[in-house]
Amino acid sequence: MTTTAPATARPGAAHLLTALAEDALGGPLPVRLRAWDGSETGPADAPVVVVRSRRALRRLLWQPGELGLAQAYVTGELDIEGDLAQGLRTVWAAHRERGLRPPRLSPADRARAVATAVRLGALGPRPPAPASQARLRGGLHSRARDRAAISHHYDLSNDFYALLLDETMAYSCGYWAAEHAEPGPADAQRAKLELICRKLALAPGARLLDIGCGWGSLTLHAAQRYGARVTAVTLAREQAAYVREQVRERGLTDLVDVVRQDYRDIEGGRYDAVATVEMGEHVGDAEYPAFTAALHRLVRPRGRVLVQQMSRGRVAPGGGPFIEAYIAPDMHMRPLGETVGLLEGAGLEVRHTESLREHYVRTIGAWHRTLEDHWERFVRLVGEETARVWRLYLVGAALAFEEGRMGVDQILAVRPGPGGDSGLPASTHTWYEGLERP
Repeated sequence: MTTTAPATARPGAAHLLTALAEDALGGPLPVRLRAWDGSETGPADAPVVVVRSRRALRRLLWQPGELGLAQAYVTGELDIEGDLAQGLRTVWAAHRERGLRPPRLSPADRARAVATAVRLGALGPRPPAPASQARLRGGLHSRARDRAAISHHYDLSNDFYALLLDETMAYSCGYWAAEHAEPGPADAQRAKLELICRKLALAPGARLLDIGCGWGSLTLHAAQRYGARVTAVTLAREQAAYVREQVRERGLTDLVDVVRQDYRDIEGGRYDAVATVEMGEHVGDAEYPAFTAALHRLVRPRGRVLVQQMSRGRVAPGGGPFIEAYIAPDMHMRPLGETVGLLEGAGLEVRHTESLREHYVRTIGAWHRTLEDHWERFVRLVGEETARVWRLYLVGAALAFEEGRMGVDQILAVRPGPGGDSGLPASTHTWYEGLERP
């Protein structure tokens, strides 16, 4: 009598994908993988990455690395089961502690990947980029391209941002000032606006230039609370329309002028104060010296300049392919010290810097909670793909600030007067008094 050996079970898609990924990354996957055929492998207690379709693999063959993963995520071809933040935190910890490297596929690696794709029936033409991905044309940081880059993010819709943000409509890092109470997001934003106005020493009649005014939170606060005369500048059509409407509703037409233009086209000068809140990231590296020269030109001697701007760690990329493709095209971040050097190179004297990095973790956390609490409303407003872009953006950004790969800072500078006079007081403690009750 003869016996037949049992057939060897064919490995599932998850096992083949895990072997391929570990070969490309140079170490074991820190997550559990579940594939479209129901197969699953990896550490039992790890976050579960779900590859929902062969199309995700095909996308990664054509676009390996962060951008391909992001494309697969925003289209729903790939997902993380449960807590997305914990999944990303696990991956970054493995990169940091175990030396997992971004995939750099050699010809042999590519051949193995193609063979795996053939075996799984995933080979095919390059999938088109998701509709939510930016598509810019023209020279880097040309006026037309900068307008398109700003419009891609900020003209999404005023209704979307009104739902995401608090009533201040401030889309920048708040200042969580209270020590013994738990302020809400709007309290943190008002404290931030108040802190900026104090640092700039605004007073009735002071001329303030707000470059990159957003939805006007600083402009409106400075005019309404301090009686400042504000020129608000933005490139975004939706923002300009919103700020003009708010100016009319609040009876501030005598104090506020809203201008839709490029900062390079701002004429005049001798403003008492100039503020630019999280706009400098959009200027570009090569163009930043001209930007700082404009700040110097636009403010009067002994006038103050407040730059609130995101930064990156010394060896961190700052931004990355996903952010630059979906959120802030053409953005550039540098370490804080380099920005300080550029401001000083333009003739401004930097007098004070303040890190708000941990404040941004809390600010973004509040936005993310709002997104999840009102998920169906966001999907109705902008579609599920764009809503997933924002989920990935907010979770990833909060983690980058938490881990110190990104930072955000307020930099106060002055244009010295004749003989070096700064006009600043000897002490700054009054800036912070009472901020827990803005």
